[in-house]
Amino acid sequence: MWRVQLHKINYDEREYQAVREVLDSGWLTISEKTHSFESAFSEFLGHDTKSLAVSNCTSALHMALLALGIKEGDEVITPSLTFIADQNVTQMCGAKNVLADITSMEDWSMDPDDIEAKITAKTKAVIIMHYAGFACDMDRVTALCKKRNLFLVEDCAHTPGADYKGRSLGAFGDISAFSFYANKNIAIGEGGMVVTRNAEIYEKLKALRSHGMSVPSFDRYKGRAATYDVAFAGFNYRINEIGSALGFVQLQKLKESNDQRRKLVKRYCQRLDGFSSISIPYRNFSRGKPNYHIMPVLLSENIDRAAVIESMKKDGVQTSIHYPAIQGFTAYKDKVNSTPKAEYVCAHELTLPLYPAMTFDEVDIVCDALVKEIK
Repeated sequence: MWRVQLHKINYDEREYQAVREVLDSGWLTISEKTHSFESAFSEFLGHDTKSLAVSNCTSALHMALLALGIKEGDEVITPSLTFIADQNVTQMCGAKNVLADITSMEDWSMDPDDIEAKITAKTKAVIIMHYAGFACDMDRVTALCKKRNLFLVEDCAHTPGADYKGRSLGAFGDISAFSFYANKNIAIGEGGMVVTRNAEIYEKLKALRSHGMSVPSFDRYKGRAATYDVAFAGFNYRINEIGSALGFVQLQKLKESNDQRRKLVKRYCQRLDGFSSISIPYRNFSRGKPNYHIMPVLLSENIDRAAVIESMKKDGVQTSIHYPAIQGFTAYKDKVNSTPKAEYVCAHELTLPLYPAMTFDEVDIVCDALVKEIK
């Protein structure tokens, strides 16, 4: 159907072999593959992080807020330019979402000044989101959270392989949440990782992941324990061994894949820089190394985005939007504050295809299809 689709999984024989090994083992739930993936991920992030593989990033975010004691009556400052999971898990915990705006039309990261302006006596935590794999101003954000005694949760759905001044994103928050959804830089279909540097929080997260049980199933299977205790109510937020096996391979390929994304984004910039009706965010980014998770562009307000999407579809080019405005969703209409800059971006952003196996010729096809509609 598509000449150029939005994303493609970056798989080869290594992923197939990893899955075969799991199937041959006869054990599909958490065991050695998951433990190896978690250890490799912690080593990859560094800074004494402890990682737990989970069913998806939303479960990681939910576990994070629960482990930090977020409850009814609390307020959590959440990103205004993000996937709705940040707001959903906050609401699930009974807390109120208070949206922070982005910094500018060139820098779509959360604005530290706006975060500070939204803090009240009820604020208990900040969820920071590194849009498209570009780091927020973590010096200011971490200093602010420390000064105001707030928990910091990093939504790292976009970030594997990105850093802030040389320190891996995900190594700053009290707890961090990663996504391994099908279009992510580490792609396993569904899956995620919850990360902390705090040993006590780690134990809470470990119990929350598996019904609050004191002993995992694999230990009972191996005869290391006959029974278990349940210290508090938890969930089934576990990953499976096939997902962990795929994630381990994808992690080994991440640097090469991100390097290829960088080259493709450079090609996009070369092709689109001369068009005044199109702008590309983060062009003067200097806070660290991005991982170029997606390729967002901002169309000028005189461009009919829906018409552009439909025209590009007819040309065989798949596009998307990251993201619709939270204020427009039925569940949140009239329940969250306005964030004018983010709402403008939500109304005019267009996401172009980007994936490691993409070619320069395919970038050119996308750009030709786009500029035809905006001249």
